[in-house]
Amino acid sequence: MSEITLLDGAIGQELVRRSGDRATPLWSTRVMIDKPGLVEDVHSIYFRAGATVATTNTYAVHRSRLARVGLQDQVLPLIDVALTQATRARDAHGHGRIAGSLGPLLATYRPDLRPDPAEAEEKFGALIGAMEDRVDLFLIETVSSLLEAEGILRATAKSTRPVWLSMTVDDDDGTCLRSGEPLADIAPLLDRFDPQAVLLNCSRPEAFAQGMPILAGFGRPFGGYANGFTRISEGFLRDAPTVDALEQRVDLGPEAYADHVMRWIGQGATIVGGCCEVGPDHVAELSRRLRADGHTII
Repeated sequence: MSEITLLDGAIGQELVRRSGDRATPLWSTRVMIDKPGLVEDVHSIYFRAGATVATTNTYAVHRSRLARVGLQDQVLPLIDVALTQATRARDAHGHGRIAGSLGPLLATYRPDLRPDPAEAEEKFGALIGAMEDRVDLFLIETVSSLLEAEGILRATAKSTRPVWLSMTVDDDDGTCLRSGEPLADIAPLLDRFDPQAVLLNCSRPEAFAQGMPILAGFGRPFGGYANGFTRISEGFLRDAPTVDALEQRVDLGPEAYADHVMRWIGQGATIVGGCCEVGPDHVAELSRRLRADGHTII
């Protein structure tokens, strides 16, 4: 049997749901501003469910996003809050790793925005510098194009921490990024920047089984953490969307989701968890299934 890293599940969506507040374009960053203690609570819940990695609530902490509401100078204070809350939860739990989340610079699922790699390198470099001494690894999340990957990999290549690159694929064709580019075409960037692991995230779980054999061919640890959305709506692809433009699936409970994940593990995946709309109950079921099948969770 295998040693499996069990990631947590949704952080941003879980914070928004538990806050009881109306969704805003700032997403979970707004929750962290208003109710910072809730961030620690969510991390603690995932650790108790069996996760061994806490993903920081820094996915959307970008100056460009905060500038829309006049909070562009709060990037570093917000990063400090996110890291402090994750560390408190990990220390209270007694063990586990902290993954510094790095989300898309401009917007999620928007390869059409084509971020300039040099600009992305500079902006991500500032975030990485603020986080590096307080995380165990960097988790690049929801990369939707080769261009997007290049910019952030240029920045993380200068880090002393392990880097995990996670990409989002077409919901109906897991062999392609959301840009339409073949997933396999990421290989030259992997060779150039050498991230420690490569993952898929924030797409329908049905698509991941198609992508896993491609990830396996890259010769490094791989895995995935899928979302629980019915689809990515046109409303969410506009500027400054809110998460209420997306609809949660009703057919992806903990057992059904675990069935998908166990299939990926059968394909060789060793890093698994959940993304948006995949919560603590899903992670708890994954922990149970992994142990029942004789895997060791690390």
